[in-house]
Amino acid sequence: MPETQPTSSSKVVVVGVPFDANSSFLRGPALAPTRIRAALHSGSMSLCVEDGRDLDSPEARADWRDADDMTLSTGAAAFADIEREMAGLIASGARVLTLGGDHSITYPILRAVAPAYPGLSILHIDAHPDLYDDFEGSRISHATPFARIMEDGLAARLTQVGIRAMNPHQRAQAERFGVEVISMRDLRPGMTLDLRGPVYISLDLDALDPAFAPGVSHHEPGGLSVRDVLNLLWSVEGTVVGADIVEYNPTRDHAEMTATVAAKFYKELLGVLLR
Repeated sequence: MPETQPTSSSKVVVVGVPFDANSSFLRGPALAPTRIRAALHSGSMSLCVEDGRDLDSPEARADWRDADDMTLSTGAAAFADIEREMAGLIASGARVLTLGGDHSITYPILRAVAPAYPGLSILHIDAHPDLYDDFEGSRISHATPFARIMEDGLAARLTQVGIRAMNPHQRAQAERFGVEVISMRDLRPGMTLDLRGPVYISLDLDALDPAFAPGVSHHEPGGLSVRDVLNLLWSVEGTVVGADIVEYNPTRDHAEMTATVAAKFYKELLGVLLR
């Protein structure tokens, strides 16, 4: 079990969504939440974040808790479970950090988050835009969530960073939905995103170059470094109201490299959410 004990007044709740039924190519991300927690609490790293706060201090511990993993139905019913569980956490006043799971879970998560935060902006960090209208016959694939999110009007603004695998169909989808795409070729050091108001962050670990995160299903060379991602997370000027970390696949990891990177993002996103 996670070390953090539940309290009703927690400002941020961490929850695992062990779901990968909508993955293509490989399964494995359903195993991720447990592995990420294990890396965080292994003793190899502290809970100090880069702005100097210690999230393991008694004062900080009162502000966040780990609610363990959701219990999910099989098949399409899992999306209803995710949306319902997320809506309950949000209704309690908490901001939620979700440990996935494949990227399809971001759609039911946003169905719960968006109504609570009108004018929501999304920062989507990924190698892939995940804007297919359908992928291999599925409209709820891990390659389609942002098409569903934009069709449902769940975001006023969608900014995608790190993209380096966009085909003509997804380019047309980005134009259709007015998505702001910052490809790896166009990303510049110190670039600011000017994201204000309520912001949701969705972090797909394959945004990273495989040299930093081999434990993902879809390796896409030429990606972001860990430092690039950390700079992006801390540069958001708006109020971060929720976040997810998705697509870690432990079956492809080496020496827990990617688990450790995901754990680093876990604690830094906690810091961002608790600002």
